[in-house]
Amino acid sequence: MDHETHLAHIVEQAEALKAAAVAAGPSAPAPTCPKWTVKDLVEHIAQVHNMVVEGLKLGRDDKRPAIAQLPEDWDELVAWWDAKRMEMVTALGEADPAKQAWSFIPEMGTYGWWARRQAHETAIHRLDAEHAQSEKVPTLLFDSELAADGIDEVLATMSVYRARAKRPEVTVEGTLLVHAADAGRAWILHARGGVVEVGPVEDSATAADATLAGTADAVYRAVWKRPSHAILNGREELLQAVNSG
Repeated sequence: MDHETHLAHIVEQAEALKAAAVAAGPSAPAPTCPKWTVKDLVEHIAQVHNMVVEGLKLGRDDKRPAIAQLPEDWDELVAWWDAKRMEMVTALGEADPAKQAWSFIPEMGTYGWWARRQAHETAIHRLDAEHAQSEKVPTLLFDSELAADGIDEVLATMSVYRARAKRPEVTVEGTLLVHAADAGRAWILHARGGVVEVGPVEDSATAADATLAGTADAVYRAVWKRPSHAILNGREELLQAVNSG
């Protein structure tokens, strides 16, 4: 997806997140984020969006932006988040996507990378808010293009980065074939010796130790470790190598 589409998704998913969070109420539990309430969820996304606002002002070698002091009052918190995410979208939209900025993955620090990262950060936490609001969350919330882009980001960027950072979760070894049927896309993930590599599937007969398949929406949720109707066959522990955060 292009830069403008990522920005549009940030706006769309943030509005849906806000609507679900307000409907659920600040004290409602967020079952897909253990020990969090809806207020904790909104505080988190507000902090993330503020971090991006501040990070865009910095260079790649600068230190991580400081954590903001958030309003305690629920209505004030929602309003504060509204202002920060709007500031973030405006800043991302006013610069060349190739412009460099601070990032927790230094070599990825561009405005375009941040737009993509926040499209998916916001979408997945929108899903968390939906689960907080109702036990019956629609199975198709995300269009296949957004979902497939998010799967690609988790597999090819986040999982590879976290493995390189020597996260203890990456101990399993083997290959995982990931297939998002309605998007017409597939990926093969190789985990070996604490290293994760991901590439496209070039042969439909590619052998794998496990397969994760379903609609792009379902697979998107599965790689983010959210409730999903995606089907996982084979060595289920290989999903541990998919590290979304």
